[in-house]
Order: sequence, then structure tokens, then C-alpha cells
Amino acid sequence: MAEILPFRAWRYNQQLSTDMEAITSPLFDVVSERQRENLYKNPHNSIHLSVPKGPEPARNARQKLEDWKNNGVILQDPLPAIYVYYQQFNLPGSDQLFTRKGFICNIRAYDWSENVILRHENTIPTAVSDRIDILRSTQLNVSPTHGLYTDPEFELEGYMDEAMQFPVYDNEDYQGVRDMLGIIQDRRVIGKFIDMLRDKQVILADGHHRYEGSLTYRKKMTRQNPRHHGNEGYNYHLMFLTNTEAHDLRILPTHRVVKGLPGFSKEQIIETLHEDFIFKPVEEAHMLPDIMAGKDYAFGLLFQDEAWKLRLKPDKWQVIPWKFPDSIKKLDLTVLHYYIIEKALGIAGKDQRRSEYIAFDRSFPDCLTKVIREEIQMAIITNEVTMNEVKEVCYSGFTLPQKSTYFYPKVICGYLFSSIKDGEFQHTADPCV
Repeated sequence: MAEILPFRAWRYNQQLSTDMEAITSPLFDVVSERQRENLYKNPHNSIHLSVPKGPEPARNARQKLEDWKNNGVILQDPLPAIYVYYQQFNLPGSDQLFTRKGFICNIRAYDWSENVILRHENTIPTAVSDRIDILRSTQLNVSPTHGLYTDPEFELEGYMDEAMQFPVYDNEDYQGVRDMLGIIQDRRVIGKFIDMLRDKQVILADGHHRYEGSLTYRKKMTRQNPRHHGNEGYNYHLMFLTNTEAHDLRILPTHRVVKGLPGFSKEQIIETLHEDFIFKPVEEAHMLPDIMAGKDYAFGLLFQDEAWKLRLKPDKWQVIPWKFPDSIKKLDLTVLHYYIIEKALGIAGKDQRRSEYIAFDRSFPDCLTKVIREEIQMAIITNEVTMNEVKEVCYSGFTLPQKSTYFYPKVICGYLFSSIKDGEFQHTADPCV
């Protein structure tokens, strides 16, 4: 199944790494415009590689990378390693401390049809093209995607905990999350990680566009290289792997907001939804997530002047006409996209992914504020997707509706980089080879 490899990471020199908060950055798909402009001011911030600016961004990233290498801004570790990465965090409204444990390695870029790497959402072609351009130009995996493996025995966690007794980095990131990085260079221990993944499938939790970029680039280079043997650097991708069985793996909900929909009628929407849902008025709109929590097929509707809790009438999910297996039909988000967005709002399922009238917001307070200020017409509040639902969908071969999962916290960019360049990439755990 999944083949993983240790690697010799490129990391910031010791002088710069004393202030990692100044040189790390959010991932390219979550960094805001305001954050971006502020981070660009630091000439050594990792954003210059992950989200390069200018009319030729990929070329600019390559030049920046060459300058950093030549001037010792970043240095390549002398030995191949598995890099242990922990993130400690709280969720809003809770004092409970979570620690998401995982490790960063190279993994072979498998085609989706090989059923080794399993996706749970589709990609947008333009976003993939941007990632391919940067990868081709820099020959560098700038940030790890997030993958999930399953080990109910937690066989690797002891080795990770041991490595984390002496972290090389320990700082707070832009999310308020404590990030820590440890290093494992012991060949025997690295072998334990390789063996663990050897018979595993990996679910891609986050980073579908970056992974798709690596996969597309691998195929192109394979065609162009008459001496292709399969162990070249372009066959591999950088990934952060965590255990699906860990309690600290959190998936936050992503709410749907509606704006600019022609002919929008709150009264007509509510009347249509009454056919399929049981309605309950919510006097204190800010209590809506708590009222919905843990209930199957429960949703919230926010309008400027009122809030409702909806719950699907019994067995209604079974009559959804979309040609999906039951494992997909019975998902809360499938119910939402069919009964609320298609049937009540009139936006057909095939048009929803590209609809200009649907947007996404992970913050309930933001949804509430926007609807009160009439910046949006309505918000549809949803519960989180569970890890078991993600597994079931991935193993079925289908994908979830768009923007279904938000694995929290996000991995940061800048702790390390992985080269696929000839002479820098090493297809072995043995430093003498």
C-alpha cells in the first residue's frame, strides 16, 4: 500500500529559527489578503515560496529559493529523518487542551485509481495549475498536505512522544496554536514508521490541490523521462500523517451562506422546507449551534430578523433522487445540499459547486453578524462531519459535497521544506547511500 520515506529537510538556519513565528505562514488557501501583505514585508517569511507574488510568481519563488540556499538562509539537514509534528490547541468556548500528534515524511504520489491515497473532495483545475507551476519551478514541496492513516494500537505514538522530549521548534502560530517539531533519525525507528504504513490506505484530509499538483507533475515527468525508474524525487509528495483513531483529530463545521440570489423570498423558502422538515423557532439566535449539537439531520437557518432549527422528517433522506449510495445520501450535508439548496433555493446540484450565490463560512458569529447587517440573505448552519463519515465516504469511492470538512488546526508553512531535485532528494533512509 502506502510507501513513505524519510527525507533531508531544508530548514531555516539557527539564527532565523529563533523566531519561527516571524517566518512561518498560513497555508496558501487560508491566508487572508491582509495577512498576506503583512507577511510579505519580512524578506525571509515562507510565504515568498508558498504564495509568491508578482506577475511571474513561480519564477519569483525559484529566485527566492536560490537566494536563500546560496546565502545560507535555509540549510539542508545532513541526515534523512522522520519529522514529528505536534499541535496543541483549544476549541472556542472550551478549556480542554487537545494535542494532535503526527509526523511528516515523503509519500509516493499515487494515482487516485490505485486506491492507496483516498480523496474526499474534488479539486478546482485553476488552483491545481498554480501549485504545479510552483512545484515545477522550485522543485520543492513547500508545505505538507494532511493525510490520515488508521492504527487502533497507536504503535507509533511512543516513538513520537520520545522525539518530542527535545523539540527543535516550539512556538505559537497565527491560529493561537502551539506548534512543536521533533526529529527522528534512528534508522531502526524510521523502519517502524515505514512498516506501519506499508499495508495502509491514506485518506487525504487537507491539501487536495497540492496533492493533485504533485500527481500531475509526476505523470508529466514520467512521460518526458526515457530513463524513468520510479525512484526519482518527482514521484514523491510531502505529507503530515495523523492517526484517525486519535481523539485529538478535530473536524469543524463549515456553514453555507447565500447572497445575491435573484428572486430570494424568505417566506417561500420556509414554506417549501416545511414539506420535509420539522421547524422550531430559536429566540436567542446565538444559541443555535448548542441547540443543534449532536442531533442527526439538524440544521439552523439564520435570517436578518429570525432564526430556526430544522430537523429532517423521518426517512426523508432515503428518497433523495441523486444517484448516490446510501452512505452518501444519509449524510447531513447531502440532505442540506438537496433539500435546502436545490429544492428550496432552486440551485441544482450540478450547479452548486460553481454557484456565485453560495459561499462558505466556518465562523458562526461571522454568519450571524453578516445576516444581521444584510451582507448575506441567509445562513445555513450545520453540525460537524464525523471521522467515521469521512472514512465511509472515502472507502465508497465517492466524494463529500464541497467544503464539507475543516480539519483543525491547519498545518503551518515554514517549519521545513522537502526537495525533489536531483542531488537533494534521497530515496533511502541510509545516509551513506
